Amino acid sequence: MAAAEPARPRRASSRAAGEGGRQDGQPARRAAPRRRSGAPDAGAAMRAAAGQLAELLGRRPDSVSALKPTEDGWEAQVEVVELERIPDTTSVMASYRVALDEEGGLISYERTRRYTRGMIDRPS
Repeated sequence: MAAAEPARPRRASSRAAGEGGRQDGQPARRAAPRRRSGAPDAGAAMRAAAGQLAELLGRRPDSVSALKPTEDGWEAQVEVVELERIPDTTSVMASYRVALDEEGGLISYERTRRYTRGMIDRPS
């Protein structure tokens, strides 16, 4: 049976605690944008984006494909069926960029893309 090696002292981290690292050796985490207490959370923002866009377009959104916080509120990508066809894979879809303020109110929307439902994203 081999003898156990003696424990070696650990090397000090190359980053000092004052240079972005923490005392426990874990990297510092970036703080999420602060929200006011009455501001919507991600789920509420997603529902607000889909609901308000539906009111303006007169069409029910199919899905919310992206949602991210911004300095002014939220930005979402909402997918909408613009023209239903048979078979379903040939239906015309549209992707809308929707901007919401801190309270979840719609500030702006813009159609960014049209495509058929069956179309697969391909690398450029």
